[in-house]
Parts: sequence; structure tokens; C-alpha cells
Amino acid sequence: MPCCLAASSHARLLRVSDSCPTLLCQESGAPNSPPCSLALVRSVLVTGASTGIGRATALRLDGSGWRVFAGVRKEADAESLRGEASPNLVPVILDVTDPEQIAAAAESIERETDGGRLDGLVNNAGVAVPGPLETIPLEDLRHQLEVNLIAYVAVTQAMLPLVRRAEGRIVFLASIGGRIAFPFGGPYHASKFATEAIGDVFRQELRPWGIEVAIIEPGSIDTPIWGRGQDKAAEIEARSPRTNLLYGAAIAKFRKVIEDTAERGIPPEKVAKAISHALESKRPKTRYLVGLDAKAQARIQPFIPTRLFDRIVARQLNL
Repeated sequence: MPCCLAASSHARLLRVSDSCPTLLCQESGAPNSPPCSLALVRSVLVTGASTGIGRATALRLDGSGWRVFAGVRKEADAESLRGEASPNLVPVILDVTDPEQIAAAAESIERETDGGRLDGLVNNAGVAVPGPLETIPLEDLRHQLEVNLIAYVAVTQAMLPLVRRAEGRIVFLASIGGRIAFPFGGPYHASKFATEAIGDVFRQELRPWGIEVAIIEPGSIDTPIWGRGQDKAAEIEARSPRTNLLYGAAIAKFRKVIEDTAERGIPPEKVAKAISHALESKRPKTRYLVGLDAKAQARIQPFIPTRLFDRIVARQLNL
């Protein structure tokens, strides 16, 4: 069987192919020479790997020796990832709202992995659609839920046969915004509250097969989603003139809050570290709060009476 060989003075690595088991052994006569061992290369699909948390996660796992299938929507993003990663990272063109692309990705990964096994699935792709619920165009609300929620279920359904073979793990990207909701973030919060629910249900339903499911709950992260969200808000307001008429002053305040929050965002690599733990630890957590702001809000908010919380938020946003 053909293979490629990379050798040093004491150890050598035999790789049958990019998707085959890896044979690690010491050269004969080398000090403390252990017997050769055969280990499967772990494989993972990360959706939304073009930027932000997804990109940081794909590169971190690649650096840890995973075979990473990185879901991107554009060839330019694929090329950018290839430039930073090892040959074990394979970009996959994947629009998570396109059933045909999801099916094609599942078929490709099954062919490319040893025994059609997928050790990890990271559901990360997401968008933010801001605006008052009173005036948000319903097509934008549907798009928010399609990308951040329905797609998570669709991709998971397609990949589960591969994950089950590996007794692998699944990660869902939620948010502290899946526990606490604020004005003008209704569509986004709805998607993240629902992500918390589907993560819990998948964890319970997949327990008989030993499949671990973790939910990641970041706070403010320095990613392009903030800027894209602001652009989306301006686009929606242009199509919904009543938005400014009814909520103009509060929305202006909201934008300033978002800008300040984005400036305080921690690097996406912090979230990638939590995702790595969820995939690699012998005892993964069911939930990971990431960032001091997320941890503080999660601890404090349950003790604040609802009416008082509403008054605090209203004062902050001039509502």
C-alpha cells in the first residue's frame, strides 16, 4: 500500500493517506523505543469557518492534529484558510441553509474519513439580525432562524450517522444571549434561546449512543458579526420606515451600546479553547460560559426581579 514518509533521526511518521490511520513508531534501536501503535486521525466539521470563532476553532484543531473539514461559503475564504493551516485542513463549500450542499458535504466527509467516522461536529455558522420585533420584516426573522437554528438541526441530522460511528461529540454555539434578552435583539435572542433547547434535547436523545453534546455560551467576542449586524440593521431600517419613527432615539443608543460592547470583545481564540475542551476532554462540560461578562451576567441576572431588570435596560436605552 503506498504511503508517504517523513523521518527524523529517531522517529518516523507513516501516513497511508490524509484520511487513513497514522502509524507512529521509534526507529529500531532508538532510546526508549516503544512498540509501533496505530491511531485514527480524529476528524471534525466546523461550520462557519470563514471568520471569527469558526476560523479560530478550525485553525486551533488543525494545530492539535485533527483532520478539519472547515465549512466556508466562498472559495476566497477557503484559500485564505489553506494559507494558514496544514494540509490536514480541508475547506468545504457549505451554505448551511442549502440542503443540497449539506448532503454533498456529508457524502464528501464520509468518503474522506476513515470508516466514514466523524469525531466532532461544531455548529457555529451564524448571523445577527437586529431590529424591533414590531417592525422587523418577517423574511429577515425567518432568515435569522434559518441560519442560527434550523441549519443547526439540518447539519446535525446529516452528520449524525458519521458521528454515531465514531461515538463522537457535537458542539452548539449559543450565547449568553440565549439566557438573557435585550431590546432590538429579538430575532437573535430567539435563535439562541432555541439553540439552548435543541442542545439540551440532542444531549438527552443521543445519550444511549454515548454521544456527548456541549453548548458554548460566549459573551462579547471580537468578531465581524458586530459590524455585519450593524450593516444589516441599516438595511432593515431602510425597508421599514416606521422603525425610526417609533424607535429612532432608542436605536441610536442601542448602536452605541453595541459599538462599546464590540470594543470590549475578547479574542475568538478564547472560545476556540472552550470548544477544544468540549471535543477533547475526558470529562467535557455540558455548558461553557466564555468571557467575564457572560459569567457575570449569568450569575447576577437570576437574582434581579424582572421588573427591575426591565427598568435598568429601559434607562440604558432611553426606552
